[in-house]
Amino acid sequence: MKVRFLADNDLNEAIVRGVVRCDPRVDFRSAHSAPLHGLDDSAVLALAAEDNRILVSHDFHTMLIHFREFTRAHRSPGVLRIAQDLPVGRAIDLFLLVWEGSVAADWDNRVSLVPSLATLVMA
Repeated sequence: MKVRFLADNDLNEAIVRGVVRCDPRVDFRSAHSAPLHGLDDSAVLALAAEDNRILVSHDFHTMLIHFREFTRAHRSPGVLRIAQDLPVGRAIDLFLLVWEGSVAADWDNRVSLVPSLATLVMA
C-alpha cells in the first residue's frame, strides 16, 4: 500500500501544496481539510491512525511524548518530524522520495526525523 500523509496543524502548508503540485498522485491531506484545529496531539495521532496516514509535523517538543503514549495501546502509521528551517523545496523532494521509495508498512509505529538545514549542510 502506498504511503499517505496527514499534515499536522503546524506544518507549513506550502509543503503540502508543493508535493501535490509536483505529483498529484500523492495523497497528502492538509490539516485544514482534516480538520485538526483545536485537537491535541493524541487526538491528531488517533485521526492519522484511523485514516492510515503518516503524520507530518514540525513539532519537536510534545509529539514524541504523545506518540510513545499512543503506541502503547494503538498502532500508528508513523510520524515524520520535519525541521522548520528545512527549505520548502528540499522538504517537497523528501516527501516525493518517501512516497516513491517506500510502502506504508515501512513506517508503522516509527517516528522519523527530517534533519534541519544546518544538519544537512554539515553532513
